Amino acid sequence: MKNILSKYSSLFKISTALLILVLGACSDDFLEETTYGEVSPSEMTKAENVERAIISAYSVLNGQIDDASNAYNSPASNWSFGDVLSDDSYKGGGGTGDQSQIHQMELYNTDPTTYDVERKWVALYEGVKRVNEAMILLATSEDFDSSLKIQRNAELRFLRGHYYFELKKIYGQIPYIDETATTVADYERSNTEFTSEELWGKIADDFTAAYEALPDAQTAVGRPTKLAAMAYLAKTYLFQEKWQEAYDATTLVMGGGYALLDDFQDVFLPDNDNSEEIIFAVQFSVNDGQANNYNGSIGDRLMAPGGPYYPQYGFHRPSQNLVNAFKTGDDGLPVADNVDVTDTDYVDTRIDITLARPGIPYKDLGVEYEDSWARDLATYGPYSPKKRMLSANSSYYITVWPYVSALNYYIIRYAEVLLWRAEAAVELGNLEEARSLVNQIRERAANTAHITTLEGTADAANYHVGTYDTTWADADDARDKVRLESRLELAMEGHRFFNLVRWGIASEVLNDYISVEKTQRSHLTNAYFTAGKNEYMPIPQEYVDGMDEGMVTQNSGY
Repeated sequence: MKNILSKYSSLFKISTALLILVLGACSDDFLEETTYGEVSPSEMTKAENVERAIISAYSVLNGQIDDASNAYNSPASNWSFGDVLSDDSYKGGGGTGDQSQIHQMELYNTDPTTYDVERKWVALYEGVKRVNEAMILLATSEDFDSSLKIQRNAELRFLRGHYYFELKKIYGQIPYIDETATTVADYERSNTEFTSEELWGKIADDFTAAYEALPDAQTAVGRPTKLAAMAYLAKTYLFQEKWQEAYDATTLVMGGGYALLDDFQDVFLPDNDNSEEIIFAVQFSVNDGQANNYNGSIGDRLMAPGGPYYPQYGFHRPSQNLVNAFKTGDDGLPVADNVDVTDTDYVDTRIDITLARPGIPYKDLGVEYEDSWARDLATYGPYSPKKRMLSANSSYYITVWPYVSALNYYIIRYAEVLLWRAEAAVELGNLEEARSLVNQIRERAANTAHITTLEGTADAANYHVGTYDTTWADADDARDKVRLESRLELAMEGHRFFNLVRWGIASEVLNDYISVEKTQRSHLTNAYFTAGKNEYMPIPQEYVDGMDEGMVTQNSGY
């Protein structure tokens, strides 16, 4: 098969290797690396080699696309794109010059040559390319089981839908290339060939096709199911404000056997990361025989908080604004006054599961987190990530370089689906249903085991979570409460910025956030969100330069 190369090949890289994907976290059952150069064209359509090509399409879900360890510039978790660009977190690290391009992103001073902008684009289009190539091989294979072929094609369409969904929400207007592309010319596509609505339609078509052909359950964890496709379709509708379609899609998902785990903290344990709450996840593993443990959480390896048990990379630092958002009143409901939390305030139980605060025990390590753990405390403040960090005592965490874990990254979990349903219900006028759905999330938070002092004799803070027991005033009130609950439940999971953008409130919320935060965090002094520009990343300059003049339209403001 002819390699798909072009003058902009650095943005549509052709892999020389079919990378290993471990479909079950912490499993020793994985495929050996096989390169295209070792397999003749006539051999590529044999069933076992087609399966390897399909595994290759899965393997870039984690953002790792080469032999470097810098998947943190194209992270599956979107910690830099979805959290640092929001009011949830700062870049962190060793000052503004450490990963300085992410610092510029945090200031909304991104440009088309920003490294992470290009790297993320490359990683996602690498996923698209691998899907398309695998689909071609699958279609032409004569010895591939015919019934399984339908399922595998559906998996590939799901994956392509995911990669394009990520591209669409990050870059806006993107080139669309499918499995009909077989030549260099086929890959030279304008990013305005299709309207935004048409692009969303193509993404929805992939998830619809996946839903129709995927099985109800998979024997190998990591492969999507029928309802995973429907959940992603619901999210696609949500981003288009197609409220009835989103509502109907969530109806199917909610009837499919998913449920919230009883304890919020349990969601983020590797033993549970393919639990009944998880609808689709990037599968991570460690100590599986893969060189450098690149099957681990390689895109998140800079989150280590320092202290006596972790390296002090110190990135992805929770903002003061986020900490304040967890404050509750006498009724256990959010206060939302953005006044700094004190030791005597009531707080949501999720605060000390989501992030690390001085004086609160960190995991099961027998020590309290101290502000001295925080790298560059003067710039980024005292807080550190916690929700998706594992205990240094865990066998699923690697305590030597590259300091990664086997905790999966959850692309969609059931709590999100409930919150999407609540959003759609508000817009359709079903305020009481929305209140009930939000209360399900809050009841789980209220019943979650409290973090205790080291002695275990008392709560580590004044935890108090209540439910909304009175009717919401109107749609505006309901909308605000659903959006706030989405922030609290999903904090530090890479979703916040994209939610602010699709809600149409990014400029207002983020500039209000900056006006307060920069009085405490001087690195934000020059930050400013420009409406009509900063909702999307720029189209990478290398892609623009590699195309014929006039084929690419740069995003507004860049």
